[in-house]
Amino acid sequence: MDKTETKINNDNEITLRCNRCGKPITPATAVLTPTGYRCNECVRSQQKVFDTAKTADLPIGFFIALILSFFGSWITTRIGFFTILLAPAFGMLIAEAVRRAVKKRRSKLLFRLVLWGAVLGSLPLLLINLITLFANGISLFGLIPVFYQGLFTALCASSAYYHLSGIRLR
Repeated sequence: MDKTETKINNDNEITLRCNRCGKPITPATAVLTPTGYRCNECVRSQQKVFDTAKTADLPIGFFIALILSFFGSWITTRIGFFTILLAPAFGMLIAEAVRRAVKKRRSKLLFRLVLWGAVLGSLPLLLINLITLFANGISLFGLIPVFYQGLFTALCASSAYYHLSGIRLR
């Protein structure tokens, strides 16, 4: 071992080198990529290349998700069981509308804002159903609309996030 491969903090041995910059790294701080191990700095600099969203894209994505989610939540109050099919479709609709509005630019922050826009857009009707449930007394039939609104919120928001961020479940 040469001097650069000595112990760091007396407990982690440097046994690896970043395959991009050659910096010595420990197994605890190494990030495994498809092409080999890299240091945190190289991974962060590579991620920034993929964040292309402009500042104006963030509120655009948020408000599109907010409005479409509210509309989908309103439809959910009328269709009941079919929410299971409609909610993921609305999530995909939100993702496609945002993608077209921001001209396919990407950013982790944009994805998160779309997720929160979808959640917040469906909350008003969920809260109205909860208030109605408690005002009229909790009953099984009173829980059904609350369940479908909650289901819509979860399925729509997660579907929008995953579809927009490009994560593919296999």
